[in-house]
Amino acid sequence: MTYFINSPLEQFEVTSLISLDLPILGTFHFSLTNLGLYSLISVFLLITYHILANNEHKLVPSRWSLALESGYATLHNLVKAQLGAANERYLPFLYALFFFLLFANLNGNIPYGYTITTSLIVTMGLSVIIFLGVTILGLSIHKLHFFSFFVPAGTPLGLVPVLAPIELISYCARALSLGVRLLANMAAGHSLMKILAGFLFTLFTMNILVSVLTLIPFSIFIAIVVLEVAVSLIQAYVFCILTASYIKDAIDLH
Repeated sequence: MTYFINSPLEQFEVTSLISLDLPILGTFHFSLTNLGLYSLISVFLLITYHILANNEHKLVPSRWSLALESGYATLHNLVKAQLGAANERYLPFLYALFFFLLFANLNGNIPYGYTITTSLIVTMGLSVIIFLGVTILGLSIHKLHFFSFFVPAGTPLGLVPVLAPIELISYCARALSLGVRLLANMAAGHSLMKILAGFLFTLFTMNILVSVLTLIPFSIFIAIVVLEVAVSLIQAYVFCILTASYIKDAIDLH
């Protein structure tokens, strides 16, 4: 059995871990993939972290509590800055979205782990659902006036047939750009780490002199791993910022 991935892109493949055909309502096929498993792991870690961070009214908060409170304060400030104090009801959604993406991204930094945000079905699924939700929100608030969003203010009547389709295409592109941005950043970083890890492994298995000299590029590799952990946090935060801005557009039609 081999424990090493040959291609940098192989780590992004969705593979079946358990496959069962159960005699329920005829034949019920059950399959658990690595994507499904790590989605469950991300949710489990998210819930576990919040349980551990529960301060239980202690006078001195733990490190877990301080980290969680800092995250909450950051997201609260984000919502107030983007949506205003009157729209803080959207904070729970953005809070849950941020921490789910954060743990999903961090899972991929564990050796031989699977990053679900490098799967197109996950990132595009989130992106399209958010796009549809924001559109429904705008329609429910503004009714038919929502379509004025596609006509820039002060546009001459003769240019409306030209600009309106362009604005519509630009608006619909949000359903793609939000997910593609997250997928591209996570996949690029993990591909780079896989390529460098394979190259360093080859150098370490050579003679002693080469192995000692390899410690220099290995230290750079460790720095890249730390950077990728930071990218996991940043990408989750950027995803929430863009989601909040889309919600703001739907509310204010800006």
